[in-house]
Amino acid sequence: MTERLRLKKNADRRLKAGHLWLYSNEIDTDATPLKGFEPGGQAVIEAANGKPMGVAYVNPHSLICARIVSRDVDVRLDRSLLVHRFNQALSLRARLFAKPFYRLVHGEGDLLPGLIIDRFDDVLVVQLNTVGMDRLRDEIVAALEKVLAPRAIVFKNDSSGRRQEQLGEEVEVAYGELPDQVLLEENGVRFVAPVLDGQKTGWFFDHRPNRAWLNGLVAGKRVLDVFSYVGSWGIQAAAHGASDVLCVDSSAQALEHVAENAALNGLAEQVAIGEGDAFEALAALKAEGEQFDVIVLDPPAFIKRRKDIPNGERAYSRLNREAIRLLGRDGLLLSASCSMHLAPDRLMECVRGAVRHQDRHGQVIYQGSQGPDHPVHPAIPETAYLKALGVRVFRN
Repeated sequence: MTERLRLKKNADRRLKAGHLWLYSNEIDTDATPLKGFEPGGQAVIEAANGKPMGVAYVNPHSLICARIVSRDVDVRLDRSLLVHRFNQALSLRARLFAKPFYRLVHGEGDLLPGLIIDRFDDVLVVQLNTVGMDRLRDEIVAALEKVLAPRAIVFKNDSSGRRQEQLGEEVEVAYGELPDQVLLEENGVRFVAPVLDGQKTGWFFDHRPNRAWLNGLVAGKRVLDVFSYVGSWGIQAAAHGASDVLCVDSSAQALEHVAENAALNGLAEQVAIGEGDAFEALAALKAEGEQFDVIVLDPPAFIKRRKDIPNGERAYSRLNREAIRLLGRDGLLLSASCSMHLAPDRLMECVRGAVRHQDRHGQVIYQGSQGPDHPVHPAIPETAYLKALGVRVFRN
C-alpha cells in the first residue's frame, strides 16, 4: 500500500489512546492533500514525524475523514481481515448467548467502523454506514458465507449515516433466499422481526438486559408500553405475567407486528394496541382516567446532533412528566434514551424534574445500558449510547 495520510503535529494523541477516528482538520493537507484520495480508499496513517500508526479507509468528503481498521500497517481491510474480525466477534457472542440471536458486529466496538450486523439465526441483516464499508460489500458477503454459511444476507442500507457519507439508500436481499418470516427469541419470548420494512435492522437487541430486568417485576401488573414498535417490551411483559398490556405506537405497520407477535406467543388476550402520537396518546389516556402500574418509555433519539440537546432534553422531560401522571400511587417507570448526546446524568435530571413536577417521590432502583453484544470501545465514548432508568414513583 503506497497511499499515505499524514497527521499534523500532536494530532496523534487520540489514536495512541486507542481511538479509531481521524478528523479532516487533523490532517497535514500540505504533505498529503485529502482531495487526492478516492472515497473509500485505504491508506497508511502516519504521525507528523512519518512514523506509521495504522491502516484506515478514507472519505475526503466527510468530517470523520478516516477510520482505523488495523494497527498493523502491513494489513489491509479485505476478505481475510473481515473473516478474522467476524470470527473474533462470533467467539464473544458464543460465550454470551446460548441461542443465535444477537448483534454480531457493532461497528467500532468490534473494530469494524461503519459496519453493523444483526443475526437472526441463519439470516444476517447488514448495515453499511460508510463509503469505506460500502465498497467492500462483496468481500463482506463472502466473509460471512465463510464464517457462518447463512441462509440469507439482507443489506438494510437506509440509515442517516449513509446520507452523511453521500451514499444512496437501498434495502435488498444480497445473498440467499429470505424466509417468509424471520424469527428470533429474546428472554424466552418469540418474535417476528420485520427485517425488510422495519426500523434499523428490524429489531433492537440492545435493550435485552433491561427488558430482562423489567420482566421480573411485571407479574399481575397493568403495563403501558409507549413507542412500542413491534412489542419487544410489552409482549415480554405479558409473557412474564402482566395482567394486561397496552402497546402504543404511531406506526400502524408496527402495531400489526405487535398483534402478530402477541398471537405468536398466545398472548392476544392480554395485549391491546393503540395507534397515535405518544404525547397525544398519553394525554388521551389521562383524560379517560386510565392508570398503570408500570410504564415503559423507549422513544427514538430526540437528540441526533449536539445542537438538538436543549430541545431534546425538553422533549424527554415532557414525555416523562406526561407518563408519570398515568402511574398509580406506587408505580414503576422505565425511562430510556438511545440519544448518544444525552448524558446519563441529564436523563436522570429529566426524570427527577418530572417526578417532582407531579409532586411525587422517585427512587432509582435500576440503571441499565446496552447489552454486551453492543460492546463499548473504551476510547470512543460515542459507542456507549443507551441508557435505561428503572424508577419507583410513589406518593408521600
